[in-house]
Amino acid sequence: MIAEEFKVRASCAGKLMTDPKNKNDKLSKTTQSFLEEWAKEQMYGIRKEFSSKQTEKGNEVESESIDHAIDWADLPFCVKNTTDYEDEYFTGTPDIVLPELIVDMKNSWDCFTFPLFETEIPTKDYYYQLQVYMHLTGRRKAKLVYTLENTPDYLGGKEDYSHLPAEMRCKVFEVEYSKEVIDKLIERVKLSREYLKTILWQA
Repeated sequence: MIAEEFKVRASCAGKLMTDPKNKNDKLSKTTQSFLEEWAKEQMYGIRKEFSSKQTEKGNEVESESIDHAIDWADLPFCVKNTTDYEDEYFTGTPDIVLPELIVDMKNSWDCFTFPLFETEIPTKDYYYQLQVYMHLTGRRKAKLVYTLENTPDYLGGKEDYSHLPAEMRCKVFEVEYSKEVIDKLIERVKLSREYLKTILWQA
């Protein structure tokens, strides 16, 4: 049954964590819309793709950002992880898997989107993403590393950040594993499967 096959990707885990405005609802409208989109992907065999100049830049400069993170974020030598992890509820592919640590890389579009002055992770979805990565890999610590790389010319890059010091081009947020968060996510996955059974039966 399609509904029972539902597992949430780490990058989408935050979509399950918005609380419903109506206390009588088990899932928020945001979560329901996400699940309906997932159901269509399964039924039609087509995955909805999202692309933007921001994501293109991230893909283009990924290797460079990992090299910089090794120096700037005090990481041991590491390479990009290509192993997919999965259990009964989640799937995910962390950027970097170290013996004691998960590292996920984020590449800011420009200095105005770089979280220079932030003291907490600016996007809550990334926090949930790291929680799932830690859960799947058995690690209990994670780092979210933002780097500010030059934008490739073909994407309209104009600014040159290469002369700036590391503290202006690298921002690290450290995250500890939370069993409470994972337990709540697991409960939301179960509720999602129940919701999917309802809409797929109607379809």
